[in-house]
Amino acid sequence: MFSVYFAGELFSGKHLLGNAALAEAISQVSNLQFICVLPQTFEPRNLGPKGIRDEDLVNLVNCDLAIFNFDGGEVDSGTVVEYLFAKFADIPSLLLRTDFRRAGDAGDDPWNLMMSFYPRTRILCLNSMDIYSLSIRQGSSPVRAAQDMIEAVARQVVPELQILAESKPILPAELNEPVYRWLSVFPDFPSESADRILAALAQKKAKRLL
Repeated sequence: MFSVYFAGELFSGKHLLGNAALAEAISQVSNLQFICVLPQTFEPRNLGPKGIRDEDLVNLVNCDLAIFNFDGGEVDSGTVVEYLFAKFADIPSLLLRTDFRRAGDAGDDPWNLMMSFYPRTRILCLNSMDIYSLSIRQGSSPVRAAQDMIEAVARQVVPELQILAESKPILPAELNEPVYRWLSVFPDFPSESADRILAALAQKKAKRLL
C-alpha cells in the first residue's frame, strides 16, 4: 500500500467533489494499492494561512507518491509550489491534466516550460470532455457519464502510479539526511513539523523509496 498526496485546487464545490471522487476511484481501481491523501480533509482552517501551508507541505513529504492536478488555463500556484517541494524531496510524482485546453510554451506539455523536465515524474494528459461525451452518446445520464469519466481517468492514473512506485531514487543516499534536514528548516516550520519531516525520511528508507 502506498500513500499518495493529491494536490490541486480546492476552492469550489466542483473542486472538492472532483478531488474526492477521483481519489476514491483510484483506491478502488488499484484494489487499495494507492490511497490518496486529500488536503481538503485535513487543512487546519482555524490556524491561518501559514498553518495551512505548513500542514500541506508536511503531509506531502510524509506521503510515498504524489499526484499534482495541472488543470486550468493557468495551473494553480499552490499546486506548483507543492510540486517543486516534492521534487526537492525526490518524491515520485504524477502530473495529471484532464483539461482539454492547450496552453504554455513547453512543446508537448500544455503549461509553462519551467514546470517540465524534472526526473522521477510522469505526465498524463487526458481529455475529460471526450470521455464524458462518449458516455453521453452511449445513453448515460449526465451524472452517470461523469462517474464513467472519473473511473476512466482513474484506470489510466493507476498504471502511472505503479511505474512511479518502482522508480529508482535520484537523491544520492549520502545526501538524504542533509537534504531532509534542509527541507525541515527553510520553510520556517514549527519544531513539531520539522520533526515529522525527518520521521518521513526514515519511513521512505524503510519502503526503499529513498
